[in-house]
Amino acid sequence: MENGEKLMTGEESLKIITDMISKTKVNIRNSSFHLLFWGWLILACSLSEYILWKFTDVSSPWYVWLFVIPGVFVSFIYGFTAGRKARFHTYADKIYVWTWMAFFLAAIVLFIILSDKMEFVAPYILTIAAIPTFLSGFIIKFRPLIIGGITFWIFAIIARFGGHEVSALAVPLAMLTGYLIPGYMLRRKVDHETV
Repeated sequence: MENGEKLMTGEESLKIITDMISKTKVNIRNSSFHLLFWGWLILACSLSEYILWKFTDVSSPWYVWLFVIPGVFVSFIYGFTAGRKARFHTYADKIYVWTWMAFFLAAIVLFIILSDKMEFVAPYILTIAAIPTFLSGFIIKFRPLIIGGITFWIFAIIARFGGHEVSALAVPLAMLTGYLIPGYMLRRKVDHETV
């Protein structure tokens, strides 16, 4: 060997290959937290709004959606903290994060545009929420999340054409099929695998 190069053993070569493969995987541990956190928060807000609208005399049941504001801070703090603890960040990690950031920014713009028509926002928010959900399924190679994104589009159509009462129930059902079921499946997968 020239220049003092050392021959690697089979184990050393395998370790290097294994490390390189693991570094190309997306860190999916954070994904299940965000899916479950947002799934439960939006499910609770949407069901609360429905119950207040249907069974009480509350004049503005949409106020329950203000719980989303602290939810954004919790989500960002968790993501920032988990990101700092990660040993490495892959290109796929960055695509994943910016896909969800694009959704967040699009949702803000949508709420500004529809601020005077908030009762009609459900089909639109479900439509744009489907995009990062669907893409995230491909990025992390997790079929239940891809299906979850598709169910968001289905529930967006139901919310648009099903009338006010059906629309109000489409959102919690979409959270169940789009975030919660895939989120628990992803958590279970992570718990049973070394990722």
